[in-house]
Amino acid sequence: MDKSLQVMAMYLLTHIGLIFFLYPTDIIGSLSVGHWSAILLGFACHIAVIGLFTKGLSYAAPKSVIDIFLETGKMAAVLLLLPVLLYFLMILIITVRAYSEIITLVFLANMPLWAIMALLLAVSTYISALGIESMFRTGLLVAVLFLPFLFLVFCLSFQNVDWRYIFPLMDEQAASFSYVFSRSYLLSMFAFTGGFMFLGFIPPYVPYNWRKVMWTASLLLPVFLISTYVPLLTFGQNTASQFQFPFIMAIDTVNVTWLMFDRVTMFFMISLICFVVLFLSLIIWKTTELIRRGIPSVHPIRAKLVLAVAIFVVCLYIPDWKHVEELLWWNTFPRLYVMTVIPIATLVLGIRHHRKGVACP
Repeated sequence: MDKSLQVMAMYLLTHIGLIFFLYPTDIIGSLSVGHWSAILLGFACHIAVIGLFTKGLSYAAPKSVIDIFLETGKMAAVLLLLPVLLYFLMILIITVRAYSEIITLVFLANMPLWAIMALLLAVSTYISALGIESMFRTGLLVAVLFLPFLFLVFCLSFQNVDWRYIFPLMDEQAASFSYVFSRSYLLSMFAFTGGFMFLGFIPPYVPYNWRKVMWTASLLLPVFLISTYVPLLTFGQNTASQFQFPFIMAIDTVNVTWLMFDRVTMFFMISLICFVVLFLSLIIWKTTELIRRGIPSVHPIRAKLVLAVAIFVVCLYIPDWKHVEELLWWNTFPRLYVMTVIPIATLVLGIRHHRKGVACP
C-alpha cells in the first residue's frame, strides 16, 4: 500500500523543525546582500541530492540503502556506512544539546538543562521504540494538528516588516558566489542534509512514490526564504546579524491580542519542538537500524535505550553554546560526505542492481 502521504508529512516536519533556529543565523552571517542567491543555491543542491538518492533507490526498490550497499560486500558496506553512523551520532548529540539550550533561552529559563535533555531523549526514544510505521502515523497526525497554525504564524510574522530592507538585491560577493566556502554557509547546510536520509531506510517498511517526495520538497523553498527574510525585513541586515536566533526575535515583535497564547513565539516554539522530537525519533531509529544490521544479535529496544543514555551522558559534558557550535563545525565533513558520496553511490549501485535484474529476470 502506497504511504506517500505519511512520508511527505514526515519529510516536511523534520525539515521545518531544523530551519528556523540556526539556518537564518548562518545565512545572514555568510553575506550582507543578496541572501536569496545563497538560499536558492543551497536549495538547488538539496533538490539535486534527493533527486539522485531517490532515483537510485527506485532502481533497487523495495530495498533499503543498507541492502543496496550490502550487495557490494560486507566490508565495502561498512566502509560506506560508517561515516553515516558517525554523522547520525553527532546529529543526535548536537540536536539534543542545542535545542535544550534554545528551550531554556526562550521559555523555560528556570528549568535545569539536564532535565530538558532527559525529557527530549525519553520522549524521542519511546516514539522510536514503537516502530517506524507508528512513527509515520504520528507524523501525519502532528502535521494535521500543527501545520495550519504554523502557516498562520508565518502570515503574522510579516506584521512589522519594512520592504525597503529588501534592497539592494545583489552585490559583487553574492554574484561571485565567494561565500560558498565560508564557515557560515557550510554550517547552513545542516538544514538541508539533516532530514533526507530517512528516505533510504524506509522502503521495505513504508513504500512511497519518490516523485511525490520531490514535489513536496518544492514546498520548502518559501519556508527557507521566510526564515531568513522575515528577520532581515523586520530589523535590517546590521541588527539581524547581531541576534543569536533572528527569526525567533522577529516573531517576538508580533502583537496579536486575540490569540490564546500571550506570545506567538510560545505557540511557534511548541510546534517546532514537536517536529524536533519526531526528527530525533527518526534519527534514533536509523542509528539503531545501522547498528542492528552490523551486529544482528543486538536487541533493537536495548540498543535504543543504551544509545539514549550514551547521548545524554555526552550532552552533559558539553559545557556551553560555544562548544555546540564547534561540534556543528566538526560535523561539516561527515555532512559533506552524506551530501555527495551517499547519493552518488546509491544511484550507481541502484543502476547496477536494475541492470542485473533486467539481465537475469
